[in-house]
Amino acid sequence: MTVASITFSVLFYLAFAVCAGGLVVAVARYARVPAPLKIPTTPAPATRIGVIARMAREVFFFESLFKANLWIWFFGWIFHFALLVVLLRHLRYFTQPVWSWVVMLQPIGILGALAMVAGLTGLWARRFLVERIRYISTPSDHLMLVLLLLIALSGLAMKFVVHTDVVGVKAFFLGLLRLEPQPLPADPLLFVHLSLVAGLMLVFPFSKLLHAPGVFFSPTRNQVNNPREARHQAAWAAALDGKR
Repeated sequence: MTVASITFSVLFYLAFAVCAGGLVVAVARYARVPAPLKIPTTPAPATRIGVIARMAREVFFFESLFKANLWIWFFGWIFHFALLVVLLRHLRYFTQPVWSWVVMLQPIGILGALAMVAGLTGLWARRFLVERIRYISTPSDHLMLVLLLLIALSGLAMKFVVHTDVVGVKAFFLGLLRLEPQPLPADPLLFVHLSLVAGLMLVFPFSKLLHAPGVFFSPTRNQVNNPREARHQAAWAAALDGKR
């Protein structure tokens, strides 16, 4: 085992622990936050089934963003859908044998990576070209976009510019899953790509990227619009009423 292999093995175990643990803590924190007011964005569904359908449209099609700004929706949806395709394509490195549908996804995944770059470029451009967005943008907003863009570009570079030993990469990650670390191919571009991915995993639970699980806890989206039919009361308020 080389120093690089040991370093990246430790780095990915650490990154996974921080990312998974941070997500659990964040989701638990979101779940504990009271929602004292009935504030669904209207027009809102009046039944729980309707809320589920609304959340599905929000998660898969970004319905509210589509209604708010069409061109931002376009770049945002392209990026997120492409990211999903790329992530699914990377399952080839964590499964043996590789599932048949993952094999069929491989050529589509390359197109997904290109679409991911296009979507990120559009989303980053709006932070410079749209005055109100530029005003509220922080360095961390730019950093997240740059990090994601560099991950996509370095991955594409390994596909089209400097090819890496994908068999060795797969053996490395399968070894991590089996708690039997294997040597990592000595490829500088691969080191850059993996470092960026590990960095994203480390910062994910502490960044604005937490809107991914956070959308499910948004009271403007997950509440039933029935203020006249049923009294809405936060758990802490109900507990106070019970003590009176």
